[in-house]
Amino acid sequence: MRVAVIGLGAMGLPMARRLQGAGHAVAGWDLSPDRRDAAQGLALAEDAARGAEAVLLSLPHDTAVLAAAEAVLAAGPAPGAVVVDCSTVSPETPRRLAPRFAEAGLAWVDAPVSGGPAGAAAGTLTVMAGGSPGVLDRARPVLEAIASKIVHVGGPGAGAVAKIVNNLLVATHLLAAAEALRLGRRAGVEADALLAAVNGGSGRSAATEVNFPRWILSGSFDSGFTAGLMRKDLRLAAALADATGGAGPLSELVFRAWADSPVPEAADFNHVAETVWRDG
Repeated sequence: MRVAVIGLGAMGLPMARRLQGAGHAVAGWDLSPDRRDAAQGLALAEDAARGAEAVLLSLPHDTAVLAAAEAVLAAGPAPGAVVVDCSTVSPETPRRLAPRFAEAGLAWVDAPVSGGPAGAAAGTLTVMAGGSPGVLDRARPVLEAIASKIVHVGGPGAGAVAKIVNNLLVATHLLAAAEALRLGRRAGVEADALLAAVNGGSGRSAATEVNFPRWILSGSFDSGFTAGLMRKDLRLAAALADATGGAGPLSELVFRAWADSPVPEAADFNHVAETVWRDG
């Protein structure tokens, strides 16, 4: 299958390599010369979508996705091609683009992913897919190369909703785990012992099972996901809440805590929890 990958960042490049390893003919593009330089062994073309049977997008925000959509239409994919958008965006973006691409004889699937760069490299991502079942079937050869789990959430925009909900929970769990572990440390029990207990009990979460041991306690902070990206996703969550009846008080506290954190935008997002855990 001829596949174009637009966006060769921390997620897009390992997904492109997974697709290439699965036997697909892959061409990629990124606006950043540095990212293009990192894509050694991958065919690069600014009009990578020309003649492609599938186009995978891995981009940082709605504006980039909307611009890429115009570029894809201008390039001219193969008739019946499917665009698989793995970006985290507002649900309104796929709901706007899916009908437009359908009118052009093409298909659009919102397919944000969870699992980070390590999951992208290993092909073990979870895909939260929005689109009609028929459209999703057309995207499966691409999705099955990058993911071990594909969840069809609903129609266009449903995948975007699911990813926003997922990341709101991640942001909340990280802060909650940081405060709970800080409480335990102040009471005389160190984090390693607390995590062993919590992860064998009902209080466990990805924050305690993965984030704290892998990236925070180790001091590596190399998850591949920045504080700026999480703040962007939380702004998407806040906007979705405003459009659907308002956020609850806990969500409001989470939005404020992440916005007010002194951790720089470019830093690993786990630093936000680490500053809470280390405090006091």
